[in-house]
Amino acid sequence: MSDRPLKMVTCPGCDAKTFIPGDLPPLASEPCKKCGHAIMMPMQLRQFELRSKVASGGMGIVYRAWDVTLERLVAVKLMKKEFVNDTQALESFYREARACARLNHTNIIHIYTFDEWEGERYLVMELADRGSLDARIEKLRVLPELDVLDVGIKIASALDMALKHDLLHRDIKPGNILFDADHEPKLVDFGLARKADVEQETQDMVWGTPYYVAPEKIKRDPETFLSDMYSLGATLYHAITGYVPFDAPTPDEVVVAHVQTPLRPPIEVVPEISQATSDALSRSLAKNPSDRFLSYDEFIMALTAARSQLLVRQYQSPQLSDQPKRTTSWWRRQ
Repeated sequence: MSDRPLKMVTCPGCDAKTFIPGDLPPLASEPCKKCGHAIMMPMQLRQFELRSKVASGGMGIVYRAWDVTLERLVAVKLMKKEFVNDTQALESFYREARACARLNHTNIIHIYTFDEWEGERYLVMELADRGSLDARIEKLRVLPELDVLDVGIKIASALDMALKHDLLHRDIKPGNILFDADHEPKLVDFGLARKADVEQETQDMVWGTPYYVAPEKIKRDPETFLSDMYSLGATLYHAITGYVPFDAPTPDEVVVAHVQTPLRPPIEVVPEISQATSDALSRSLAKNPSDRFLSYDEFIMALTAARSQLLVRQYQSPQLSDQPKRTTSWWRRQ
């Protein structure tokens, strides 16, 4: 019989009470004996008890944590140790903290604090641990039209709020839209954000994900809120059709397609998509920025009108009378 001390914890996978070796170092994990899910040894970071890993990104790892002072669940983004002395990585971390901290919007993740403790740099933020839009696309491939429109309306509103504070997000993609316990979409990762009125230097790298990047960014033309609008349109296109707007064997060919290849309207990919939705997304994905919606308000109006028309059509059609129930089932399955 082992003499190792034991610590009782709750498995985040099956919610069962179980034991792990009490001498495991903080953040180390062992598989649950019942479901195999990784169970982590908690780590205390000031008043925050890090309990389980939620996700890992380029520079940081996000943990589900308990704020023992305010008695609430939060997310703690812990900077990876290899980046602690990286000036550029630190600036990105600071930028994310500052950008989000001054934006008060339901669909933008709330930042509570940015701190350093015993060499650990970390962000404490609102917990949104019900998966990303990217994960839901991977699981379901094609998402219900009503729900995609709902996400589009809310994230466009979030981007409009950021723009009112003179901020561009610059990395809109399905992986940066998370969902909380109430299934509200939350825009995250402002690490690439910059002021909208700052002139872009021509030698700057083209930031963004190839599948969702705006043509003007590829051509090194001026970047505006319309670039974020394009990336949101590409994200919604992917969610509603199951395909990215442009695909190719290599990233270089993908970015060239954004500039040169005509867009296939969503309704041609999935004929069940309404014409109004297809038209709204196609306009947001216009290659010339001036051909897109002139404001987020205009984009939101188009998405809202498409959603209203879809609801009216569904409730008026006996064959589709149960569809509103089906369109929300993907939220509940998460």
